[in-house]
Amino acid sequence: MDAEFWHSRWAENRIGFHLDDTNPMLEKYWSEVKPTREDAVLVPMCGKSVDLTWLATKHNKVVGIELSEIAVRAYFAEHFYTPLVIPMGNGQSIYEFDEITIHCGDFFMAKVEPVDIVYDRAALIAMPQEMRQSYTQKLLSMVKPGGRILLITLDYPQHEMDGPPFSVVKEEIEALFAGCDIRHLARDEADESHPRRKRGLTRFAEEAWVITVA
Repeated sequence: MDAEFWHSRWAENRIGFHLDDTNPMLEKYWSEVKPTREDAVLVPMCGKSVDLTWLATKHNKVVGIELSEIAVRAYFAEHFYTPLVIPMGNGQSIYEFDEITIHCGDFFMAKVEPVDIVYDRAALIAMPQEMRQSYTQKLLSMVKPGGRILLITLDYPQHEMDGPPFSVVKEEIEALFAGCDIRHLARDEADESHPRRKRGLTRFAEEAWVITVA
């Protein structure tokens, strides 16, 4: 899976992963990371998520990282924001408007000052297994010691459906974030009326975790 995969998804508007409303798990469990207004928040692979706007009502600095310029421009256009655009070279640019900054470009090339909190709903589960270790190492390099991560993952029989989004199970999370404090918050099992179950999955669950960086 490469950058072209995601560019084509956005170009063709095949963005079933996008939610039109704030993620219920974000609203329910954000307090678990003990946030303060002064905490800087990072949202990797943010797309055009309205979660950015929700977080900006609670924090003075919300930083997104997104590969697709289509997604970044759509976010600001749909909220009627006119951002300051700063070209950074190497295909990277920065969009700024009030509390929100989005780094547009390759996540692995992004230069972000260490943050206090990360909200990861759609990044880790978008990575095929062979990329997750590199992703996690890069992510942890962007978090201050003692920083917190609210991580949302999926658990389903991987052989029953091609990702993304991928299933990332407890044992892999523990291996990826070894050395961090990992706390499981919730598991929401989908019933047979869920769209993923209707497509043939025998089980499908969304899970929430709080990870505290050493």
